Amino acid sequence: MEEIKKVEQRAVLVGLSQGLKTEFDINESMNELAELTLAAGAEVADIIIQNKATIEAATFIGSGKVEEVKIAIQDTESNLVIFNDELSGAQMRNLEAQLETTVVDRTALILDIFASRAQTKIAKLQVELAQLKYRLPRLTGFGVSLSRTGGGIGTRGPGEQKLEIDKRHINERIDEIRRQIRDAEKNRIVQRQLREKNEVPIVALVGYTNAGKSSIMNYFIDHSLEGEDGRQVFEKDMLFATLDTFSRRIVLEDKKEFILTDTVGFVSKLPHSLIDAFKATLEEALGADLLLHVIDASNDSNIMQMEVTKQVLNDLKAGKKEIINVFNKMDLAPGTIIGSREEAVYVSAKTGENIDLLIEKIKKQLFSNMIKATFLVPYTDGKATSYLCQKYHVTKLEHLEQGTQIETEVSEADYGKYKQYLI
Repeated sequence: MEEIKKVEQRAVLVGLSQGLKTEFDINESMNELAELTLAAGAEVADIIIQNKATIEAATFIGSGKVEEVKIAIQDTESNLVIFNDELSGAQMRNLEAQLETTVVDRTALILDIFASRAQTKIAKLQVELAQLKYRLPRLTGFGVSLSRTGGGIGTRGPGEQKLEIDKRHINERIDEIRRQIRDAEKNRIVQRQLREKNEVPIVALVGYTNAGKSSIMNYFIDHSLEGEDGRQVFEKDMLFATLDTFSRRIVLEDKKEFILTDTVGFVSKLPHSLIDAFKATLEEALGADLLLHVIDASNDSNIMQMEVTKQVLNDLKAGKKEIINVFNKMDLAPGTIIGSREEAVYVSAKTGENIDLLIEKIKKQLFSNMIKATFLVPYTDGKATSYLCQKYHVTKLEHLEQGTQIETEVSEADYGKYKQYLI
């Protein structure tokens, strides 16, 4: 992806309230759109909400409201209008003609953020695929706006230099990207099978964007028995700070270990093209033995955010996985309790509050099938002694005349493997 010269942009945000009872009200949705706008690097100059029961086919909000938006653009000296809903190509063309400025919708905004944040090859491919799928049906409707240059929201990411490319070339590129993603997924499958073969359970962090998943992951990395210096993941108090999937080996004090995976955060009205494009990444959640649903306890919209996450997990067929609800940022929301305390863990990745309780819940879920056993390993099988002592937390080790006596907890597989040494 080529670097685009930074463009200072002031945006007027436009939302439509149809008076329907949804999972969250229009004000919450517009506040989130404002955060997304800031995350994309633009300044929010004004917010305008249209209360209208039906969508206007030509301009989405109606001609009267379009005039109000035009005045707001002039008054605030804005150069961008961002709609809270997805627009058709024709609507975008009509709005740009009447407003005489750049118009983007929520989907394009999210895609823009993803285009600027993706770091790994697979993430960049997934973003490009989503952008091309978004643009394909809008080739006619966009008209001259497709040839925008100069950078800024709505112009970042792959493909901008040749936006007049015909559908045939776009479809060819989509097929090529899908092939590359499939090849990358084969490597993911091999790695996943290797982890499963080694009996290392997988825990995936899921949740709304900016809930603190990366902060929790870094806490575990910092306190892992076998630390991985320099392996921390990027974290920042902003929407979609990280887009790539990261996996780290976590070893607890009793030598129990698991793979912890950080996944891309969710957001309301997440474009379907992104869900499809990022399926390869989000499928890490499908392959996990346990999901940690991280929720921002300090956010007033956390109930809505929980529902959005559950819906996306259901869309991915991961809704029936074992899940622990983890309410994070308790240092910012002391005393907050949502639902039953027994069914969730209330933590602070910043202070470490109750992380020990989270670890106990994780161990209960992952290692409940561990078997307490005492082995008497003959000195002739030093390899077995070394394996058991290195892999497991040994509660008693005694060198007897017949061999080494080891008391520990082992997996079912290792219990069967060394059952001849059981006493």
